[in-house]
Amino acid sequence: MASGPRIRTLSAVLAGLGLAVLTGCSPAEPAGRGAATATTATPTAPASFTVAATGDVLIHQGGALVQGAAAAGQAQGVGYDFSGVFADVAPVIGAADLAICHLETPLAPPEGPFEGYPTFAVQPQIVGALAGAGYDTCSTASNHSLDAGFAGLVRTLDTLDAHRVGHTGTYRTEPEAQIPHLVTVDGVRVAHLSWTYGLNGIPQPAGQPWAVNDFDPAGPRVEGILAEAARARAAGAEVVIASVHCCTEYDPDPSPAQTAIAEALLASPDIDLMLGHHAHVVQPFERIHGEWVAYGLGNHIAQQTRPVTYDSVIARFTFTRGPEGRYTVSTAEAIPTHIRLAGDGLAVVPTHPGEPAYERVAEVVGRRGGADAGLLVSDR
Repeated sequence: MASGPRIRTLSAVLAGLGLAVLTGCSPAEPAGRGAATATTATPTAPASFTVAATGDVLIHQGGALVQGAAAAGQAQGVGYDFSGVFADVAPVIGAADLAICHLETPLAPPEGPFEGYPTFAVQPQIVGALAGAGYDTCSTASNHSLDAGFAGLVRTLDTLDAHRVGHTGTYRTEPEAQIPHLVTVDGVRVAHLSWTYGLNGIPQPAGQPWAVNDFDPAGPRVEGILAEAARARAAGAEVVIASVHCCTEYDPDPSPAQTAIAEALLASPDIDLMLGHHAHVVQPFERIHGEWVAYGLGNHIAQQTRPVTYDSVIARFTFTRGPEGRYTVSTAEAIPTHIRLAGDGLAVVPTHPGEPAYERVAEVVGRRGGADAGLLVSDR
């Protein structure tokens, strides 16, 4: 891994792109672990780089997940320690040039009160564990984004900032919502977008309709997503990744709305990859218009009652620069994982060929022609 700085200032990004600095924005933007301070591609930009993405981080209260983190935290005097949850997959996450998580729920203050389903306010110590596992940035737009109100939204983003983990999809100010989220990976500018199909009936805060990126899945109405992707390209993004939180839970096959969204987004020259969340189960990978969609990555970590929600997958995509200078996915991989009991708590672990969880995930991810399009299923 290169040892470039993980953080570069937003003003440096905008100045390098010839754009004015807007006030009220996050003071820093994250960079991948191979980040360079340059804001334009250079002759030394990599021929390829890898992106790893995982499913929903969803902290339910009252079960082994939280009990194990409490026991680990008590032993160290830190309240809660979730680092063991990701210890087995951290090598995969840390090896990626850019690692993306989906933080589905807002955070409570360190001492609580904590809430689980149906309205969440969870232990903020989960962010330290995500940072320790190697995540660079997280999507935060979900149907639970406003469960703890606007104050919970702000607290969540402040906590991510404190741990130097990037974020997109929810915003503290209107100017912050207008600035593309750019992550630099060895000099390559990657934009990450995050949108949700709704907010469980909770209205956007009064006078703050920009707080959460949301769209209408009927149709679907994805003009806002496409407009943000176009802004990201105009700001210099060489790769644009869209995280989309939608549509039907617990179905391993994508809904008509999901496939319509993927078709609409991947038909655009401004979007290179779509990552799906919300189903809580693994769904297929598919190549559309030469681009990839992972319809549903399942639960990266959660504790739900349905056994199928314990299977998950790490999606890994290698982007390679073509002769014309454009980066496209050259290799798409699915790494099956499973959430299991580990000591007093839960852990997400890679699975291996022949294991039931591995075979279940391998079957699902290839259902829509993924294997024929080149999808590889791996255990590392």
